[in-house]
Amino acid sequence: MIELSNCILSTVSAHLVGNKTTTEEMHLSKEPLDISDQKLRELLVRFFLTNFKSPEFFSFTFSNDDIDLNPVYNYVSEIFDNEKSLHAQSVNLAKHLFETSVHPNIKSGDFFVAYFPTLIINHEQHEAIGLFKSENKDSFLKLISTSKKYEMTYDNGINIDKLDKGCLILNIQKESGFKVCIFDKSNKSSEAQYWRENFLNLTPCADNYHHTKNFLTLTKNFVTDKLNQDFETTKADQIDLLNRSIDYFKKHEQFEENEFTQEIFKQNDVIESFKQYKNDFQDERSIEIADDFEISSPALKKQSRIYKSVLKLDKNFHIYIHGNREMIEKGMDSNGRKFYKIYYNEEE
Repeated sequence: MIELSNCILSTVSAHLVGNKTTTEEMHLSKEPLDISDQKLRELLVRFFLTNFKSPEFFSFTFSNDDIDLNPVYNYVSEIFDNEKSLHAQSVNLAKHLFETSVHPNIKSGDFFVAYFPTLIINHEQHEAIGLFKSENKDSFLKLISTSKKYEMTYDNGINIDKLDKGCLILNIQKESGFKVCIFDKSNKSSEAQYWRENFLNLTPCADNYHHTKNFLTLTKNFVTDKLNQDFETTKADQIDLLNRSIDYFKKHEQFEENEFTQEIFKQNDVIESFKQYKNDFQDERSIEIADDFEISSPALKKQSRIYKSVLKLDKNFHIYIHGNREMIEKGMDSNGRKFYKIYYNEEE
């Protein structure tokens, strides 16, 4: 996704940001880091950028959709306008992060603001600003050779392969909130959401990646949660619908909703139920999913993992259904025991 070898890193400022709720302090540096050493710059590029492997993009927003009220948006805009303002704006960013670090489980950490005049992402060159936070320290040993012997020492420091949180802002589409790529190694509990929601305040971009991701999530939720409420549907039928939905996305480059619903759901009353569910899905999440879009292969690959094709029967059997639904038949014997009858042509 990012070509590290062609990346240029020119300025970095660092601060220590504690947890405001637990009375941890914030320590602000007086000037940017000295990164004149080439090897240090190479290590910093690796530290900052190796975790950005997803093509999922967001943009800055605010509660009333007025991005000019988003603090991070304003601070990074100043840096893009004048690189020399980076350190002053990094102080503002650190203070804003401190003010949003109010959950008691949020860890203190080193906060970095970096300027990349050249960043190659998805084969395109961009100007970018990076915001990074390292919350964990590792112990390491160092062996020192003297004229007569070796000496061993130790210290705690940052593991360059274990950055905890990151954000890259590309200097494009400023009017709509820039294009922003993030990662967060924390879990998805409430205290982990502060990086994206409270500090950055981001919303997904309306692009093909998100359209593909959201429509596959919508379809899965409809089939597994809603469909059986309105129509009597067996687990095998649900798995068959999920399999055919994924197959549609794999076989097409362009998505067309009318074609998809006719091919997958077939019956008009089921299609109408799906369309109503889609409207509710969009309203609840404040998103809009296009009716037609180019299917994103990375999003399809990622979402395919949540589509389960396993039929679990008590704790005795798991049946994997990958193909023809007509090869499995559900029934009940005279004693009231439920069963599935499976047909096949060859045994391997």
